[in-house]
Amino acid sequence: MTTRIPLPLTQFVVKMHSRCDLACDHCYVYEHADSSWRARPKVIGDEILTRAAERLGEHAVAHRLTAIRVVLHGGEPLLAGPDRLRRAARTLRAALPSGCALDLRIHTNGVLLSRAFCDLFAETGIKVGISLDGDKAANDRHRRYADGRSSHPQVLRAVALLREPAYRHLYAGLLCTIDVENDPVRVYRALAELDPPAVDFLLPHATWDEPPKRPAGQGDTPYADWLLAVHGLWEADGRPFAVRTFESVHRTLRGFSSLTESLGLEPSDLAVLETDGTFEQADSLKTAYDGAPATGLNVFDHSLDDLARHPGIAARQSGLPGLSPTCRSCPVVRSCGGGLYAHRYRSDDGGGGFDHPSVYCGDLMTLINGIAAHGSPVVVPAQGGEPVVPAALTPPQLDELARGYGGADTVRALTRSQLALTRAMLAAAWDASGQGRAEAWSLLAELDVAAPAAVDAVLAHPYARAWAARRLAGDLGTDLGPLAALAAAAAVRAGRGDAVAVPVRGGWLHLPTLGRIAAPAGEAVVTGLAGGFSVRAADGSVRTTLDEPLRRIRLAPGWTVSLEDVDPLRDSHDHAVSERLSTGELLDWTGALREAGELLGRDLPGYADGMRAGLTTVTPLRPGPAGRDISSAARQAFGAVGIARPATAPTLALLLAHEFQHVKLGAVLDLLDLYDRSDDTLYLAPWRPDPRPLEGLLQGTYAHLAVTEYWGTRSLAYDGLPGEAADRARREFALWRQYTAEAVERLAESGSLTSAGLRFADGMRETVTPWLAVPLPPAAEQAAARARQERAMA
Repeated sequence: MTTRIPLPLTQFVVKMHSRCDLACDHCYVYEHADSSWRARPKVIGDEILTRAAERLGEHAVAHRLTAIRVVLHGGEPLLAGPDRLRRAARTLRAALPSGCALDLRIHTNGVLLSRAFCDLFAETGIKVGISLDGDKAANDRHRRYADGRSSHPQVLRAVALLREPAYRHLYAGLLCTIDVENDPVRVYRALAELDPPAVDFLLPHATWDEPPKRPAGQGDTPYADWLLAVHGLWEADGRPFAVRTFESVHRTLRGFSSLTESLGLEPSDLAVLETDGTFEQADSLKTAYDGAPATGLNVFDHSLDDLARHPGIAARQSGLPGLSPTCRSCPVVRSCGGGLYAHRYRSDDGGGGFDHPSVYCGDLMTLINGIAAHGSPVVVPAQGGEPVVPAALTPPQLDELARGYGGADTVRALTRSQLALTRAMLAAAWDASGQGRAEAWSLLAELDVAAPAAVDAVLAHPYARAWAARRLAGDLGTDLGPLAALAAAAAVRAGRGDAVAVPVRGGWLHLPTLGRIAAPAGEAVVTGLAGGFSVRAADGSVRTTLDEPLRRIRLAPGWTVSLEDVDPLRDSHDHAVSERLSTGELLDWTGALREAGELLGRDLPGYADGMRAGLTTVTPLRPGPAGRDISSAARQAFGAVGIARPATAPTLALLLAHEFQHVKLGAVLDLLDLYDRSDDTLYLAPWRPDPRPLEGLLQGTYAHLAVTEYWGTRSLAYDGLPGEAADRARREFALWRQYTAEAVERLAESGSLTSAGLRFADGMRETVTPWLAVPLPPAAEQAAARARQERAMA
């Protein structure tokens, strides 16, 4: 027998109890074609649990798995009792190697959930998912006791327990089986009121033999229409919780992996252990025919490698080649993936029972096209129908940004939207490249499922999308090496043993977010290992350490920035970047940045919180002409600012705040239009002699809100005190408050601002107007007037 398997298994359903205390009429275990449950023991035995844990441990060691997910299931798993559940958790955890994490969950109908169970789950690290189909009317349509009583009050009581502060960390989410006769708005609102971290909306299991109900008058795609109605509400609410179906469509449309086996082309890696110790395929197959999930394998006689080689498991891992000809030629196949495997079944086709499109084929196409038609990002309609607020931001957050500020939560919302944009741009650039470096792209997609935090950390690096931006702008001279470097950095962070070849440029192998290694020309193979990495260069030499690691500086508690002087894509600014800093230069930067961080917290507290959340990278630039400070924010590098270190820390603080204003506004402009982009008029900015496009005026005005407040705060601090520093603060404050106020009015009067742009102008005016009322000595006003006159005559 061959020892090679198509793909290791990493997700397992363990049946703790094979009976249920409810009689849901849509249950695939008891109400569909398969009847194997009748012959199985009610409760899983200790010997089976012990052997299953050993099998999991063997599989994790053999395939160097870093994580395994186990869902304790049924029937109703709480019927197994607390002692057996505790034993299962401890046995499973003890069997896994030290480098493999156990994501342990339980899925329950909730009616038996108690404080004692919650204490047990807190003790053993078990997260809890609850089945709930909506409000009472929706839930009672199917989820009742055998005598017809409603289970809804008991389920609400269970969810209320999980929402208590002591148990909130256990709350994994809600699972809702769709019934198109239930009102989607009422269902969504009922679930949203329970503040879930996630909701899974599931299509009811059906096949071509037993198709789903399609009520008269609801059209040809009622399930898509139902889900699209929920999707619209979810987007309008700012995506308040995770929904795997919607997120999977968004991800697959951008070229990334799905989060559910119901969509996408990623191979399934799930198996089921029944209470009698037999291994089965996915439970959903019970809806096809009696015995459909059976494998003939058991936990005592067969390993998980044996199970992974089973033809049924392999069929669910075959991707695009395993789909029907109709599916393979479909334009949305990479998002749909043929739908859930069980939903393809038809018995009257001469033997190829699953070689069909999903019985929900039309619904899936309508759903995917409907979500795609929203575009990314989606904009929420206002009362009169005009788009004004991006779904990534709440209205209060948008108003906060309009006033020039933006706290930590608001900037984190911008960060999430920028991460999504980076993914989309990388996918588009790779797709347009002729799809070279497929191994690097495939690895990124795989790690996005297996180690999403590693991928997010790399893609959140400000210069991660610089390559994609250049490719999409028509610079086809850039090759795919940076994509391979991103995949390699993610592999190192994941530490799973993945390997990828990366080109060496200019004698250096660069790993974004980590640093660089000296290497001979050619390609080097980077392998991410637990706790480290190895790099095999073209000459056969092997390295396991970085020659020049990325340096990080702690500016303040909770705020650390990277001092980026090695990334070859950092030359995204309008000024030349510095080479690798010497030790002395690094010490100078460290002291200046730390002092600047303290000054920002003191002098610009309304800006500092957002900067702590979003300013992650400072790129040293080469010094400019004597007496001129140099700084920059690159449009495609969210989170980074470029600065030539100025003479003093206060000036550095001002430059950091100024440039981060550009960073924030750039992210807002990626979400919605603030002005008519067809306006090619040039506008005079009060602080510049040359006219600027409207976006230039908008960017400058927004940045100078922070400049005005910086000098205003320092002027107030010097109130009544003499000296050159005090005089300068008053003079600069008088100058910049007037410049900024004039620029706000010039923007408002341009006639080219959208409703959202006018909202921004109102917010900026609201911020700058109080500063105009602050009294200053006549000498300061006169000095500022002279400076304005000299600038106008320049």
